[in-house]
Amino acid sequence: MSTSTPLRTALIGVALAATALVPLQGTALAAQPGTNATATTTSSVSGIEDATALALARSLADPDWSREVRRAALAADSVGLGALTDDANAPAGRKLAARITAADRGVAAAKGLGSGVGPLLRLGLADASMKDRLAPGTAPLVAAAPSDDDGASTFTAYDSRGAAHELPLDIAPDRPVYLVDIDGAKAVTEGLKVIDKTLESKGLGLPAPSAGTSLSAASGIDTTRIDSVRLGDVEEPFFKGDAEIFTLVTGFGKDGKPRVDTVEMPYLNKEDTTYYPGQVLVNWSNYKYDMADAVMMEDDGDTNYQALAKAIATVLLTITDQGAYIPLVDALLDAIPTAWWTDDPDYVDSWYTLARSSSGQRNGAAGNGWMTVSPYHVPEL
Repeated sequence: MSTSTPLRTALIGVALAATALVPLQGTALAAQPGTNATATTTSSVSGIEDATALALARSLADPDWSREVRRAALAADSVGLGALTDDANAPAGRKLAARITAADRGVAAAKGLGSGVGPLLRLGLADASMKDRLAPGTAPLVAAAPSDDDGASTFTAYDSRGAAHELPLDIAPDRPVYLVDIDGAKAVTEGLKVIDKTLESKGLGLPAPSAGTSLSAASGIDTTRIDSVRLGDVEEPFFKGDAEIFTLVTGFGKDGKPRVDTVEMPYLNKEDTTYYPGQVLVNWSNYKYDMADAVMMEDDGDTNYQALAKAIATVLLTITDQGAYIPLVDALLDAIPTAWWTDDPDYVDSWYTLARSSSGQRNGAAGNGWMTVSPYHVPEL
């Protein structure tokens, strides 16, 4: 899931939808029949996905295994590649299992998630409409989920001979395409745990005091709740699936140090859709002042959460409490290296100076979304 710099570049319009079919020779721009391809060999998530796509494509030369993959693709929108190969009956699938296990470990390492996160690689069709074309005997292509923000007009897919086909992003191919991608929701969940743990170790996200020990909330906790939220552009072309949105809430903690709290937003995955989550955004018992900021972002494939947390900590640790609230949005965004704006966490929008008393609609500073908020008191049990 990707974009270069959200709101700095236009989203590439993509339409691999079921339109008039185009002959494959018209869309395979660079492949020569029988020409074997060499997949990207970098240790990045996109590189691992590409190498996995090529390996899977070659394995589909086994007709029994191809039938197993076809059945799985028709049964669900996406399936775990690790489980698919581990449970394979066909020799080609079983042979691929060890490679998929290693690839899953590589993805976890590239995203800074550690070895305990479990499988992340998944497989599905580029678009649901392709199910109608996934007939018995069909020879689908396999591709890594394309990036939509590197200026490219094509993406690479592989056939069972290992030949590369450069497919346009805006013209429908005449045969189905399997996409190798990661489980974005799982990656965000585990990634935010990494950020929380890393920032806490730096003193930037210490646990909140209990309600009973907070003088300002002796009978509970004051919070700001999101009543509704809408984004105009979640920076996701449809073939990349749902966006994986999270928010970083920043302010000064009770100890006077900058603080970052992470908020997972798994429901917020479609643009131009209003959601009514009733979700707590700010827990005011965490903060010294009655104001905080919120930066909304989305996970884009190659996000390394460990590196992101360290970069944020490095910048915020240079900021000292001057005895009054100051916005931390710009400091947080400045912590993200410029190179990360491509295939990494995308800046979606930000909200400055959310007050404990804030109520009603608040428009994002970038004009990319809005949310309605209200004070919400959580009573002590």
